[in-house]
Amino acid sequence: MTIAAGIDVGSSAAKAVVMSVEGANITLLGRALMRIRKRDVADVVDEVFARARDDSGVRSIDYIATTGEGEDIPFATGHFYGMTTHARGALYLEPRARAVLDAGALHTRAVSMDERGRVLGNKMTSQCASGSGQFLENIARYLGVALPEVGGLSLTARKPEKISSICAVLAETDVINMVSRGIATPDILRGIHDSMAGRFVYLVRGLDVHGVVFVSGGLAQDEGLIAATRDELAKDAAKRGRDIELVTHPLSAWAGAMGAAIWGGIRHHRVGGTAWTATKTG
Repeated sequence: MTIAAGIDVGSSAAKAVVMSVEGANITLLGRALMRIRKRDVADVVDEVFARARDDSGVRSIDYIATTGEGEDIPFATGHFYGMTTHARGALYLEPRARAVLDAGALHTRAVSMDERGRVLGNKMTSQCASGSGQFLENIARYLGVALPEVGGLSLTARKPEKISSICAVLAETDVINMVSRGIATPDILRGIHDSMAGRFVYLVRGLDVHGVVFVSGGLAQDEGLIAATRDELAKDAAKRGRDIELVTHPLSAWAGAMGAAIWGGIRHHRVGGTAWTATKTG
């Protein structure tokens, strides 16, 4: 049995997991998530890794794998590309998945994969951030809504207000105008979600996939965004004669870290190496 850790460093949060990997028997032992905000990223990584270890009760780790922006972590054993780790993490959480929609703080990426987690194709949003978590957070802040409340409010919308622009800056201007016109906050949020969902569906369509699409990343917990994306995806799939199901999971935010740990465990089994112990770093 291999004990592997996965550390996924994003632009807004760092996630860490500790897992046991023994062939097809894979078990999550511990996890942690910390927002980066304005803190030093290295300090956040050290702390989130320590919390995941404490949660797992493990002191000796055979392989420490990183993904995302974690390539320069000094105590890591190896690094894996984000599309690879999110694909494998999605399969761990939902074995039926054949595509993953990684909705992050700055970008959203769609990845198709086979039943073993091998990446077959990928599409990513452009540099414009209107399909990202940061964009949604900015809108919520302007509307005076706490981010965890956004999804629930969106679900209560009666007349969603359409967002006319896919540019983040112009979309924020749209929202300012909506507020001045007295548009209800739930209707604004659902309009934002519908706009983001349209971009997500465009990415999935470009992969030409069937079956289950898994949503990973922090936005996977936004129930309003998931509902909007599910609606848009169902309409698009019906037009193209596709059978597509959108799913998520309470642990979706850790999918990248889980995938990194699993690939790390597989690599250690193949090539071996020296285990990390809690005395090796401060």
